[in-house]
Amino acid sequence: MPKINGNEIRPGNILEHDKGLWAAVKVDHVKPGKGGAFAQVELRNLRNGSKLNERFRSADKVEQVRLDQRDQQFLYESSGMLVFMDNETFDQIELPAEILGDRRPFLQEGMTIKIEYHEDEALSAALPQKVTCKVVETEPVVKGQTAANSFKPAILDNGIKVMVPPFVGQDEDIVVNTETMEYSERA
Repeated sequence: MPKINGNEIRPGNILEHDKGLWAAVKVDHVKPGKGGAFAQVELRNLRNGSKLNERFRSADKVEQVRLDQRDQQFLYESSGMLVFMDNETFDQIELPAEILGDRRPFLQEGMTIKIEYHEDEALSAALPQKVTCKVVETEPVVKGQTAANSFKPAILDNGIKVMVPPFVGQDEDIVVNTETMEYSERA
């Protein structure tokens, strides 16, 4: 694994630090009036989600870890475990449903997602940026109300509430951004 200087740490870097794998969430480069410059780094543990604030001077060396990304197809859920199949080797793996966090309802059968591995350990899973969902409940469309830049609440087929433009009606398919959990466009 490559070693990088403390001042080369960027948000999104994966580091091996204190016998754990950490993702750099926020990095502030500080140059105090007295003494040497340093990078104040907010780290999040990839295994248990705990946070840590650490200072790295430019002379400090840290191990940068590269994670392997593999496309895996979601097959089904069984007693809190999500079953995925590798698209190349057809091997099946089980991961806890918590790996997706609050984006779990957007996971649909047959969907291909990216799972990041360190050696053979799955650390994180990322849904596609945009997912198509059906609106199951919303207020009816009111003619002439589309001119205002307003939104109304809608409940999707997966139980998630999102704000949609007034022209979107019930039983319509819409595209939702899974990162912001907001309406993106009509499908």
